[in-house]
Amino acid sequence: MAIKSYKPYTPARRGMTVSGFDGVDKKAKPERSLVETVKKHAGRNSYGHITVRHRGGGNKRKYRIIDFHRAKQDMPATVQRLEYDPNRSAFIALVKYEDGTLSYILAPYGLKAGDQVVSSPSADIKPGNCLPIANIPVGTVIHNVELNPGRGAQLVRSAGAAAQLMAKEGELAQVRLPSGEVRYVRTNCTACIGQVGNLDHENVHVGKAGRKRHMGIRPTVRGSVMNPNDHPHGGGEGRAPVGRPGPVTPWGKPALGYKTRKTKNRTNKFIVKRRNSK
Repeated sequence: MAIKSYKPYTPARRGMTVSGFDGVDKKAKPERSLVETVKKHAGRNSYGHITVRHRGGGNKRKYRIIDFHRAKQDMPATVQRLEYDPNRSAFIALVKYEDGTLSYILAPYGLKAGDQVVSSPSADIKPGNCLPIANIPVGTVIHNVELNPGRGAQLVRSAGAAAQLMAKEGELAQVRLPSGEVRYVRTNCTACIGQVGNLDHENVHVGKAGRKRHMGIRPTVRGSVMNPNDHPHGGGEGRAPVGRPGPVTPWGKPALGYKTRKTKNRTNKFIVKRRNSK
């Protein structure tokens, strides 16, 4: 994938880059039968209280219904085109099954219009095909991984992400996730072959504050520039340290590296190696 830059005809343009959208049909409108309206909540819950800060505004979006289940077994589908999806970092592919059904799937790296994909236990090991983990060779790069059989893919879905099948032991398989965590996944769960496309997403420079506002993200103010009554980091003459053993949230909870996973989580037994473990 290519990264596109522009002549600096404004100060914001100087540092701004965009994706080249290689292979993506830029003029295509989303398939009407596969979109839903998205209601904006601006980070508020049903009581109107802000539960997620720095959300609000942004361009109107339509949600594309992605087939994370790949339930149509043994029926080949032809890729009609690749499309941009404003709701996720990855590109999506519109596929047409032999019975005429249209569906959206995540577009893996290397998939292009005209290719065929299939969901089947006997499918070839090629990008876009979906198989049970039991039928995937050890060492294969995978994405779109299920955690519970039949529930649909939940892991490894963002742009450029890829997991690797490390080993198989009876009904469980060891999968190394993009974070470095190694965990057990049931072999009757499905996964798609290949790496998620749009690899250069992480290299795009936003360039200006207004572009973040288009995404629905509002400004973030540092606690250290607030007053003491507004934030635990506030106050002090000049540039003062935070005055605590470590940084905290506005409500005094530890931040930046604080472990939030429950120590008695029932799924701890499935984690072989934690991410960032020494």
